[in-house]
Amino acid sequence: MTTSGSILTEIKESVATVTFSHPASNSFPSVLLQKLTDELCNLGNNDTIALIVLKSEGTGAFCAGASFDELLSITNLEDGSKFFSGFANVINAMRTCSKPIIGRIHGKSVGGGVGLAAACDYTFATKDSAIKLSEIAIGIGPFVIEPAVSRKIGKPAFTEMTLTPTQWKTPQWAKENHLFSEVFDSVEELDDHLERFVISLASYNQEALMEMKKVFWEGTMHWDILLYERAAISGRLVLSDFTKEALEKFKK
Repeated sequence: MTTSGSILTEIKESVATVTFSHPASNSFPSVLLQKLTDELCNLGNNDTIALIVLKSEGTGAFCAGASFDELLSITNLEDGSKFFSGFANVINAMRTCSKPIIGRIHGKSVGGGVGLAAACDYTFATKDSAIKLSEIAIGIGPFVIEPAVSRKIGKPAFTEMTLTPTQWKTPQWAKENHLFSEVFDSVEELDDHLERFVISLASYNQEALMEMKKVFWEGTMHWDILLYERAAISGRLVLSDFTKEALEKFKK
């Protein structure tokens, strides 16, 4: 793993396991976002793959969202929009990928990490997998990931999360609101159930799985435009003095 993070893929029989990692709590700089986008697109076009498992490295956070270092380095609207478009690219790649994507959410998720979990088709989590949308507290908002999160948990629950940016929502809350499909007491128990689940799912008719994936995401074609419009909003707000000062405080 380098300071820019890494994307590693292991293919076993017809299951591809994609692991992302970054030393800063598995957060995402733009380079890593692009690598994940490219990998998901490649796997979606691989006829030998039936499904994809998305996970992150380590035993700490599942994903801390956007890289604070890169957010602080943004100095103009173009760069801001480009950075947040990286999350739009990943979510759209997950949405249009022809394979079901199963999320292994072993730990906490913040901001963009919640968006990744929401863009999975089925999710396994643990009792340590709390979630939080902290964006409003730093002067921006979860604009790009909103369509994916609201699609899973509904607008009222999304509003609740957004307007309480310092509060962690429990894994049970996430399950009750359909962000998590299953929650387990330990990572070991999660992995045991995940292994059995993917073996069973991969044994089904691959063509049927591909057609069902289209059904799951019906009505989202406009995201090809919407998510980039949202990225422009975030790209503008990240330039504010409020956000710059808030990011510095969070880093300290």
